[in-house]
Amino acid sequence: MQTWEYYITPLPLHTPGVILGNLGTQGWELVQVTVNAEGGSVAYLKRPIAAEGADA
Repeated sequence: MQTWEYYITPLPLHTPGVILGNLGTQGWELVQVTVNAEGGSVAYLKRPIAAEGADA
């Protein structure tokens, strides 16, 4: 069964694409973006965790 790790990060107003692009190159997949009460954006990301003993 696939297992996942999760990452939650605020997104800067001026460079969200740069942040998401960098995280994407690290294997993170964007799941959702929400706007908090103060108007800032928060990104929720996930990436698979390799099973122990699995071939790379």
